[in-house]
Amino acid sequence: MRACLHSGKLAFLAILVSGGIVLQILACALYDNWWPMLSLIMYVLLPMPLLFFAGSDSSALFSESDSGWVNATKFLTGASAVGSIAIPAILKHAGVIGWGALVLDLSSFFVIVLAIMCYIRTSDNEEYRIL
Repeated sequence: MRACLHSGKLAFLAILVSGGIVLQILACALYDNWWPMLSLIMYVLLPMPLLFFAGSDSSALFSESDSGWVNATKFLTGASAVGSIAIPAILKHAGVIGWGALVLDLSSFFVIVLAIMCYIRTSDNEEYRIL
């Protein structure tokens, strides 16, 4: 029973990531405008500070710490999250994309952030640790 619940969590993460990618592609394909793919750069950069600087201590991200590396992780993750929202907003303001593409792009961002948060939550378990 316990193994089934753990595989269900991994399946849920896979569905979230796949859904975010599908929403990103739909934002481009439905409106025949591929400019919203610029935010894909930020989606790749979003988990990088978590992977490089936080290491195995992901609980420190949700509390106050005096570590410079954890503070750098929080700052870089926040900057890439703001960039993920700012790129579609700037494209909409410039008239490059429409409202539909903006909504799909932002919903893709929120689904991918939800997947990252669920991954951080499940990585607290010892069974999911890579190292």
